[in-house]
Amino acid sequence: MKLAVPFVCAMMVAGAAWGQASGAVSTTGGQLRWIDKVTGATDDVNLSRGQSVTFGFLTLQMDDCRAPANDPTSDAFAHLTINDTRTSVPVFSGWMIASSPAISALEHPRYDVWVLSCTN
Repeated sequence: MKLAVPFVCAMMVAGAAWGQASGAVSTTGGQLRWIDKVTGATDDVNLSRGQSVTFGFLTLQMDDCRAPANDPTSDAFAHLTINDTRTSVPVFSGWMIASSPAISALEHPRYDVWVLSCTN
């Protein structure tokens, strides 16, 4: 029974995100925040769809950014491809949700990246 509660909660969150996604529109880009956990350096970066930028060992690419059509300033979610310049495969490729970054997070020993908002 104890295992059912986290599963049900996860499904509720996923269902809510899907409900927002179905009424969402793509925007011209988005704003990300990154932090280097070793040096403490942090910055916000605005990227257009398809644009990429390199910070330290990471190359961040904004594939798409979507927000609810009826309230574009609210909960954003973005599809990102993040590469570590020292490896040949992406360290992250998928959707990140601004309001729930832990649901689909970058797993990297040195860097954290999360979505702040979409921009038009």
